[in-house]
Amino acid sequence: MNNEKKNPDIFGNAIKAYFEQGEEEDIAVHSPDFDDDVIPVAYLFRNYEKMPPLEKKALQLCREKVLDVGCGAGSHSLYLQKEENLKVTAIDTSEGAIEVCKKRGITDARNVAFEELSEEKFDTILLLMNGTGIVGKMNRLDDFFYKLKQLLNPGGQVIIDSSDLIYLFEADEDGGVWVDSAQGYYGELSYSLSYKGETSEVFDWLYLDYDSLSLAAAKNGFSCELIKEGEHYDYLAKLTINEK
Repeated sequence: MNNEKKNPDIFGNAIKAYFEQGEEEDIAVHSPDFDDDVIPVAYLFRNYEKMPPLEKKALQLCREKVLDVGCGAGSHSLYLQKEENLKVTAIDTSEGAIEVCKKRGITDARNVAFEELSEEKFDTILLLMNGTGIVGKMNRLDDFFYKLKQLLNPGGQVIIDSSDLIYLFEADEDGGVWVDSAQGYYGELSYSLSYKGETSEVFDWLYLDYDSLSLAAAKNGFSCELIKEGEHYDYLAKLTINEK
């Protein structure tokens, strides 16, 4: 008999409860590095007008066959499919989220992890709401770029956002910031999520500053372009494979 406890589908449960019953209980976010925070479930259903400028710019850049990674409730995919008439594949590891995406009208929504895709290729890979997060740790960046190469058509692009958490550290009199490198990269965090009495397993999540993203891209044969900067150390970037 298998007594292993299944990791609850926190996002899926919250998204389904909001979509089907109109329940608005927040998702609680826990981290050993910060006070608890919340994700309002309604925000996952925002329309284009309510999206921040970085997201709007990202959607404007999408073209041809699009892969929306970590699609959640499907707001980005819906806009691209209905308003831009693009062919979109929406993927998420949350079974409940994908169920709602299908009910909302997304033609191709799949309950699959990014690293599990292998056969298809795309012209745009979209990773938003801290798209570097799925990498988890700095030492997994090479694997991430390898997977991007597998999934991109010739001339394809990756549209990705993240934030530089350097603002969390106090600056000295000269404006410089000292970070203890012995503690690992400062953007490597761990989280768990709670909703209606259930708590997820702890997972790794990577916030990556633009310079580190650009260096990792160059190492792995990609060009990295800074598209837009947000109001609080966040940014949008475009990755393309260097031509040989």
